[in-house]
Amino acid sequence: MSNRPKAVSRTKVKRTAPSVQLRATSSIAAPGDLFEPMEREPAYTRVCIAIESKILARELRDGDVLPPEIDLARQFQVHRSTVREALRQLESAGLVRRGGKRLLVSRPHTSKVVTGMKQALVLHDVRFVDVWEAMMVIEPEVAALAAVRRDEVTFAALELAHARFIASLSGDSASSVAAVEEFFELIGMCARNHVLVLAKHSLTMALGPSLGKMIDRVPQARGRIADAQRRIIAALRAKDATEARKWMARHVRDFKRGYEVGGISPDTPISV
Repeated sequence: MSNRPKAVSRTKVKRTAPSVQLRATSSIAAPGDLFEPMEREPAYTRVCIAIESKILARELRDGDVLPPEIDLARQFQVHRSTVREALRQLESAGLVRRGGKRLLVSRPHTSKVVTGMKQALVLHDVRFVDVWEAMMVIEPEVAALAAVRRDEVTFAALELAHARFIASLSGDSASSVAAVEEFFELIGMCARNHVLVLAKHSLTMALGPSLGKMIDRVPQARGRIADAQRRIIAALRAKDATEARKWMARHVRDFKRGYEVGGISPDTPISV
């Protein structure tokens, strides 16, 4: 008879699934689904948010040099490729720029902010009349501020923008629209208020495509715009806020008349 100890049998315990289960994350969409299931937030997104938070909290300021990629990877305890993708996202947003081999904190360029605002206006089905009403409220007061705040450098740039519009009178409408947009932008810069510059520029860009149609359809439009610009420049040169406000209000009001003459409905949605 063997004295070998008997092996202890191990009974497998059958695990029963709980009555309520979380939906498993899968990379395969169910039949008929429009979107793929959400995956866990990538590491590069978290790195991007962490750096962005420091910038928005002003702990990192415009012109500050970021640590090298390898050092950021060590601090975040992630792969260098993860840091590289996060920095690419920040650069695309205008919060980071390259200065040689270094990465610097930057402020988003006006064009990036304005483009996003213009897209929002288009997607919200904003009409010409909505943009025109906003311009009637904003533009005359900005012109009045510009008359008393303008500096010689920006004022000289405004005069050059007017000269470019005059040069476009015999050209295509695209060059005329670009000159009009520049003129309005520089009026905002003369007022020296960044909020107004951003608000004004997005409105003017939203107006651009339909403004081009109006200029093509109304022969006298270019001449009336040129005359209004001359009057506004004269008011700014004299630092006369009252005249600047009056002529800017007439100028913007004239846009609506031009649309009516050109047979463009005020309810026309703006486009890109």
